[in-house]
Amino acid sequence: MAGHSKWAQIKHKKAQVDAKRGKVFSKLAKEISVAARLGGGDPQMNPRLRTVIEKAKEANMPHENIKRAIQKGTGELPGMAYEEVVYEGYGPGGVAIMIEVLTDNRNRTVAEIRHLLGKHGGSLGESGCVSWIFEKKGYIIVRKETIDEDALMDIALEAGAEDLKNDPAEDSYEVITSPEDFLDVKNALLERGVQIESADVTMIPKSTVSLEGPAAERMMKLMEVLEDHDDIQNVYANFDIPDEVMAGAG
Repeated sequence: MAGHSKWAQIKHKKAQVDAKRGKVFSKLAKEISVAARLGGGDPQMNPRLRTVIEKAKEANMPHENIKRAIQKGTGELPGMAYEEVVYEGYGPGGVAIMIEVLTDNRNRTVAEIRHLLGKHGGSLGESGCVSWIFEKKGYIIVRKETIDEDALMDIALEAGAEDLKNDPAEDSYEVITSPEDFLDVKNALLERGVQIESADVTMIPKSTVSLEGPAAERMMKLMEVLEDHDDIQNVYANFDIPDEVMAGAG
C-alpha cells in the first residue's frame, strides 16, 4: 500500500498541473459523457456520474464544460461515442498493470498501448491475467499532521469506511471504503474539517512487486507515458518503488 499512497499523491499533484493545459478536462469530459450515457444525466440517480462530477469540480473544470459533457452523453448534443475497454499486462520486473481506456477507435488504441508497453520493458497480456490482483475501492489520503488517528478513525468508520491504515514510515493515513460508500465517507470527512490530500475510486493491489534501480526508473517512465495518453483514463499497477525514484517522478 505504501507505493500506492506515494503514486496517488504524485498523480494528484500532476493533475493540478495538467489541468492548466486542458488534458485533465478532456479526459474528465469523456468520463462524464460515458457515465451519463450509461446511467442517465441526473447525478442524484447515477452514482458514477456524481463521483466524476465531484472530481471535475475539484479540478476546477468549468460548469459549462461539465453540463456540455453530460448533454453529449444523454444525446441532447452531438458527441463522439466512446467505448470502454480495460487492458491488462505487465511492466518491468513482472509488475501487474491494468489500463482503463475510453476510445473511439479500439484498434488504434490497443496498437499504441502495445507499443508503449514494449518500448518501456512491458507487455500486453490476456484479459484476466492480472485483474485478480486488484480490488476496486474508495481511497482517501489524509496527512498525519492535520488530525489524530483516533479522531480520524471515529469519523471515517461512522461514515461507513472499511479500514484506516497507518504505516509508521509514512506521513499520511489511508482511508479505505467500498466504491458505493466513497462519497459519503469523503463528504463526512470534509464536513468535519478534515483536510484531504487526495481521494478517488481506484484499484488497490492485494500484493506488490518491489523494484529498484533501472527497473524502477523504467516503471516510472512507463506510468508517465501511459497516464499521458489521450485515450487512457486510469492506470493501476502493483509496484513498490524507493522514495527517491518515486520523488523523481513528481
